[in-house]
Amino acid sequence: MAEQTEQNRRGISGMNFSTEKNRKKGSGSMASVQKGKPSVQKEKPGRKDKKTAVKTVRPRDAKRAEKRNEQVQDPAMQPGEGLDKLEGRNPVFEALKSGRSINRILVSKGEKEGSIKQIIALAKQNHVVIQEVDRSRLDAMSETRAHQGVIALVAARDYVSVDDILKAAADSGRPPFIVILDEITDPHNFGSILRTSNAAGVHGVIIPKRRAIGLTSVVSKSSAGAVEYVPVARVTNLVQTMEYLKKQNIWVVGTDAEADRPYFDCDLTGGIALVIGSEGEGMSRLVKEACDFTVGIPMAGEISSLNAAVAGAIVMYEIVRQREERSRLSR
Repeated sequence: MAEQTEQNRRGISGMNFSTEKNRKKGSGSMASVQKGKPSVQKEKPGRKDKKTAVKTVRPRDAKRAEKRNEQVQDPAMQPGEGLDKLEGRNPVFEALKSGRSINRILVSKGEKEGSIKQIIALAKQNHVVIQEVDRSRLDAMSETRAHQGVIALVAARDYVSVDDILKAAADSGRPPFIVILDEITDPHNFGSILRTSNAAGVHGVIIPKRRAIGLTSVVSKSSAGAVEYVPVARVTNLVQTMEYLKKQNIWVVGTDAEADRPYFDCDLTGGIALVIGSEGEGMSRLVKEACDFTVGIPMAGEISSLNAAVAGAIVMYEIVRQREERSRLSR
């Protein structure tokens, strides 16, 4: 028994000795972790810095949002009741030249060169209020995203009647030259057609009230100011209007990709109302049936149709060419 007790004691002391070794090993491993701590602590400040950087951005975003809200709520940014916006140098300059009623002109700070200088001079001559604002305000206000540093707040453009267009034709001493747009919804096409109409001497443009673009700031910008000079009538029923024009001895001619005759083989010297259909769809069925005849544009390539504004320009200038030629021969 004494020998067994002694062996047990030795076993316990051996266990204590191994435990002590493990503790020393553990303290060694802890020491190695502590040696690695400085590298971990160096990474933490970087993480904190990142969090801090994110926090510093948030107040800036909040300030920007507040600034945008202030711009939207700024009375100078609002067109006001009965007012439209004209964006870009050419539209604003032509509005001033035509004598259109202008509430005020907003000019970007620092813009005093080139055509802006002419706009400011003409505005002062016409006693129009000029207000200098930050360019960011014009950016927030712009619909076209191409304001060129100037936006004018103007009286809403008035539509005319069909009889007003006919009177303008009679006063000109030339055969009536009218353009009818059937379901043109793209403002750039409409603006380009107005520009060509002014250059070709068109007496007026007729558009439907539904399923068509009206006179907007984008249309005005695309027309390069021609909207100030071309009368535009807005009617409820295009077909009825076409029948009314026929009674005034005006030929209603439609542009159609499936027409049997090309535009240059037709007599277009008399009173003409040229109908231009929407791009892709063309004229609606009822409008097409109401035309006296249709003309087409020969296509020699792989593309089967043209942009509505381009197709309209081609036929408009054929009308101009034929009239000029007839005028020369009659002299």
